[in-house]
Amino acid sequence: MPTDTPREDAVALSPEDRANLQDLSNELRRLNGHRFLRLHNSLWRLTLFQFLRGLAFGLGSVLGATLLFSVLIWWLSQFEFLPIIGEWMTRLIEMIENARDPRP
Repeated sequence: MPTDTPREDAVALSPEDRANLQDLSNELRRLNGHRFLRLHNSLWRLTLFQFLRGLAFGLGSVLGATLLFSVLIWWLSQFEFLPIIGEWMTRLIEMIENARDPRP
């Protein structure tokens, strides 16, 4: 039952405080509508998002490691003048070429 008389526990707010409270209310409304919070409100959406995120991370890791390892092997193969690395790389290159093009 609303009345026009002020309540005993009501606090009188200055116009500046009212404006600040309105700004805070607007920011909370904007934050609650944010995509990040809408995503985390549903367990199924969050699970799907995390699953897809894990797939993308795994694929990126594998592709990145493959590219990095390939470049490293190629770079090391250029050092045939080093006695230990050169022999090892020569054998590794021969093994790769034999695996790619097997001869009877």
